[in-house]
Amino acid sequence: MKVFVTGTRGIPDIPGGVESHCQQLYPLIIDQGHEVKLSRRKPYVSVCLKEWSGIQFVDNFTPRKKSIEAIVHTFIAILEAKKWGADVIHIHAIGPAIMVPFARLLGLKVVITNHGPDYDRDKWGKLAKFVLRTGEKLGGMFANEVIVISEVIQKIIHGRCHRDSHLIYNGVPIPKKSHSTSYIDSLDLVAGGYILAVARFVPEKGFHDLINAYNQSGLTCKLVLAGDSDHEDDYSRNLKKMAAENSNIVLTGYITGDDLHQIFSHARLFVLPSYHEGLPIALLEALSYGLIPLVSDIPANLEVKIDPLYYFHCRNVDHLKDKLIHLWDYNFSNDDREQLIEFVKNKYNWHKIAKQTIEVYRSVLKK
Repeated sequence: MKVFVTGTRGIPDIPGGVESHCQQLYPLIIDQGHEVKLSRRKPYVSVCLKEWSGIQFVDNFTPRKKSIEAIVHTFIAILEAKKWGADVIHIHAIGPAIMVPFARLLGLKVVITNHGPDYDRDKWGKLAKFVLRTGEKLGGMFANEVIVISEVIQKIIHGRCHRDSHLIYNGVPIPKKSHSTSYIDSLDLVAGGYILAVARFVPEKGFHDLINAYNQSGLTCKLVLAGDSDHEDDYSRNLKKMAAENSNIVLTGYITGDDLHQIFSHARLFVLPSYHEGLPIALLEALSYGLIPLVSDIPANLEVKIDPLYYFHCRNVDHLKDKLIHLWDYNFSNDDREQLIEFVKNKYNWHKIAKQTIEVYRSVLKK
């Protein structure tokens, strides 16, 4: 089977939830004997590669403008898929899904994965939200099959598009903890002595709430914010200014590979103060490392179903502050740690996810 993939900025090691999803999924699909070609967006590609882990790459033009880059890139990618003779084109996210009718007009078999209602993100204006809603609607109506990553999204698709969808969770590999401390040493961090948050610097990730809560907590441990903004704006600039006012707040910028592995391996407490998620891969990664989690009580985070102890009321800075203080001093045992790791291993297994995705492709080819 020839599978063409678009809707992602690209892989490997390009930050983002969809990017992480694709990086884990498609090598496993190739291992099952299928051929995969993935379209990458040129502005995000720092290393020119023809292939990686068996995945073939095509690097296509993309305007570096958040309002149109996904649509333009997907249009070009669909033409590439047709030229390549793809059996299935798999489009990720609802922005790119606005091009599903075009792909169907060209005679392509289309699977989309809806990673979440992106129109709920604070960064988008009214026009962008309308386009994203339209993408969700057109993708849901005209794709041959729809994959969703949470029960919340499944209900949205059923309500808006009046169709069933395939619930296939995101996954996360179980890592071996890094024993190296070279990177955290360079940041003047102590193993087990810092709080970690990992996300893009956009309003809906709630990092401004986290900084305010941390500043009010009186904690003397360091707070590490790993991430940056794809498109620098007033919010990201103000967030960096807020962080710079406290010398115990460390900004790493975007990090990948061994540096990110070290940051996760040696943290004590992981915080995800989001207002919006599809299914939070960063949270699953933190659980796979056995970190103490602290996350907002939005539907996507609640769906993960960890202990209520680990949730705080979304947008409530006082509650987040109290939880930070409580969990930093919490007697988190090795048994607690192992239970979280085992929970992730059983529920969010990439090998299982790859097999489920291939079954969706096969069902499309039978139609």
